[in-house]
Amino acid sequence: RTHTEEKLFNCKECDKSFSCNIYLKKHMKTHPGEKLFTCKECDKSFSTTSILNIYMRTHTGEKPFPCKECDKSFCRNIYLKVHMRTHTGERPFLCKECDKRFFRKASLQKHMRTHSGEKSFSNKQI
Repeated sequence: RTHTEEKLFNCKECDKSFSCNIYLKKHMKTHPGEKLFTCKECDKSFSTTSILNIYMRTHTGEKPFPCKECDKSFCRNIYLKVHMRTHTGERPFLCKECDKRFFRKASLQKHMRTHSGEKSFSNKQI
């Protein structure tokens, strides 16, 4: 893993963040406890009110993190930070095979398939 790896999946119980949702889900099992705070819209439960409040944005559409460069807004600060790369031109994810750079880790991973010959799952073969 590199220090520039994009970590969009943040644990709401502690300060850890993860590059893949599956790693976050595995990590969440280390936080046992009752989930006493329930969403009134869909009955999903959370262990803290702050996590519930962040989750509620999926229902309300609230996007409290506006971009100062354009008219876009985001529901989470990390999404705004990633978006800002479109304005700054920052491309922190480097292909070690050809030195091409990418805004997002997922784009680099997709690109790496061109070097390995791996087929994308979206390409259906008959």
